[in-house]
Amino acid sequence: MLRPLVILFLFTSSLVLGQTKTNLQLTDIFNMEYVSDPQISPDGSQILYVRNFKDIMTDKNLSNIWLVNSDGSNNRPLTTGNQNDFYPRWSNAGDKIIFKSNRQDERMKLFVMWMDSKEVAPLTNTPKVPGAVSWSPDDRYLAFTMFVPKAEESIIKMPAKPEGAKWNTPPTYIDKLNYRGDGQGYIKGGHTQLFTLSIDGGTPKQLTETDFDHGAPEWSKDGKTLYFSANFNPDEAFEPNDSEIYALSLNDHSVTALTDRYGPDGSPRISPDGTKMAYTGLDDKLLGYQQSQLYVRDISGGTPTLLSEDLDRNISNIQWAGDGKGLFFQYDDKGETKIAHISLTGKVTDKVGKVGGLSLGRPYNSGTYTVAKNGAIAYTLGTTEHPADLAVQTKKGTKRLTFVNDDLFSARHLGNVEELWWKSSHDQRDIQGWVVTPPNFDPNKKYPFILEIHGGPFTSYGHVYSAEIQAFAAAGYVVLYANPRGSTSYGSEFGNLIHHNYPSNDYDDLMSGVDAVIEKGYVDTDNLFVTGGSGGGVLTAWIVGKTDRFKAAVVAKPVINWASFVLYADGAAFFSKYWFGKKPWEDPDSYFKRSPLNYVANVTTPTMLLTGEEDYRTPIAESEQYYTALKLEGVETALVRIPGASHGIANRPSNLIAKIAGILAWFEKYKE
Repeated sequence: MLRPLVILFLFTSSLVLGQTKTNLQLTDIFNMEYVSDPQISPDGSQILYVRNFKDIMTDKNLSNIWLVNSDGSNNRPLTTGNQNDFYPRWSNAGDKIIFKSNRQDERMKLFVMWMDSKEVAPLTNTPKVPGAVSWSPDDRYLAFTMFVPKAEESIIKMPAKPEGAKWNTPPTYIDKLNYRGDGQGYIKGGHTQLFTLSIDGGTPKQLTETDFDHGAPEWSKDGKTLYFSANFNPDEAFEPNDSEIYALSLNDHSVTALTDRYGPDGSPRISPDGTKMAYTGLDDKLLGYQQSQLYVRDISGGTPTLLSEDLDRNISNIQWAGDGKGLFFQYDDKGETKIAHISLTGKVTDKVGKVGGLSLGRPYNSGTYTVAKNGAIAYTLGTTEHPADLAVQTKKGTKRLTFVNDDLFSARHLGNVEELWWKSSHDQRDIQGWVVTPPNFDPNKKYPFILEIHGGPFTSYGHVYSAEIQAFAAAGYVVLYANPRGSTSYGSEFGNLIHHNYPSNDYDDLMSGVDAVIEKGYVDTDNLFVTGGSGGGVLTAWIVGKTDRFKAAVVAKPVINWASFVLYADGAAFFSKYWFGKKPWEDPDSYFKRSPLNYVANVTTPTMLLTGEEDYRTPIAESEQYYTALKLEGVETALVRIPGASHGIANRPSNLIAKIAGILAWFEKYKE
């Protein structure tokens, strides 16, 4: 008689649990985790990965390193604690790993772990943390980059102050073009140099002492040479896209250039037999969007071979196949990140799709992978249902190995994501987007609508998870996000439709997308809203200057005045040279014609400005200009400043929550 009661209790408990499933809450962002930096062992049997999480009490992004067998068994943490452990890298023999951590104190250090005993020892105790690290072929040494400070002289000489006097800090003297960087603040003197270090520890040996930054080192197979990329152009600040690949002899520290053209060459990778070097690069044509291509050349010299000529996509993250007969790489294609293999004759074969999930806030295409000698691939799997998890492809097939958010999402409803294509009203080009409907969606009802626009502008959204988009859906909105012209992952021609012409007909692409969703019949056309960040902020401000169809808008971290932006943002030489072709005073009409400020007198839409106070990419002065202009025009407006936030607003979890809460509050204020 007891068994039926037990069964009934379990059944009714399941019903109760099912009924308590709710929509996402903003504080759920603190509970969202994701996998990054998967590192498959040389023999393909095990995978290291970084498990990223957040601490609601300290408002920090944290991470530990985990290890799992490639068949999914024996998944366990290698490190634990509320700290940052990341950047795991296998030795060539697979018996040791190095990683970075602040486990001992707040200083970030490089550590080594012996995989048989799991013993850990610090390798560095330097003022600055090593950057890109690589193992020597015999696993006896590490090569890495590290920033070396250099005092900058000031021509301002202050007189000696009286003993005990309390004067202000001496003035800062700046004479460089690039003096400030987003996420860095005011840049201190010094450059990234190359070092080697014995795996037994000791003092790192500095190999370079130039006035230029050096890229990630790659060892030759005989361990006698390091290959790296750098921009040694004397006018480097004014020619930001002109790097070459160099060879550094570990015998005498001499440096030899291996490439020589106008354009960026980088990411050198040495073949398994040590006879060839693969790298990415392009011939710089000063276009707004330029795609890196894949080249291979003999180590001994000769003319490089362009392998990827027939693939009209940007090549990144190149890795040699274990047999040396080709390479693996990743690329974005129509909103999806893929991993492919290319033979030395240029034949491309797709291997894995749905690589992504590293952008927790907005649905940007972002993901990564590594490949073992036997061809097994470990990668970040990202879909609209979850941020990045770990997956692997072996000869047995593809398998998802982790489910780091199942505990959260099993109790939450998510909005459904549907891919949508439409024709642009401007020229009938095919435009791709995604429609997200609220949880418990009823197609017979009418819902308020948000158009959310990506930044870049040369980036792409995709079929991946977004906490921000899902939060809008949880609040009851239908959301459209899209890849208008200028977006990447559709080829060079599509990307450069906005070359020296942005914003422009990307506006038509987006409005056509809004119309396509409205045609589905479930959008309340009296409650249309628009928002976007960075390049999306530009387009949002542009939209409200062109139409009054939206009830309210939130312009996040925008460019409002291109002339002030070029002269105030980090990367002045790049933006003026590639996005405009001329300096503001050489072509003021083009700068102002493409500035949302030019159309501010047309704006009637209530518009909020939202920007991080330490944003040096699209400085908050841009938002302040628009806020004041809208006030002068009598438009309902508000200015939201997020303290301590750079251009990537979500450098702290609460900043992402603040952004979402601000957008929803503004829309709710004007929703009928």
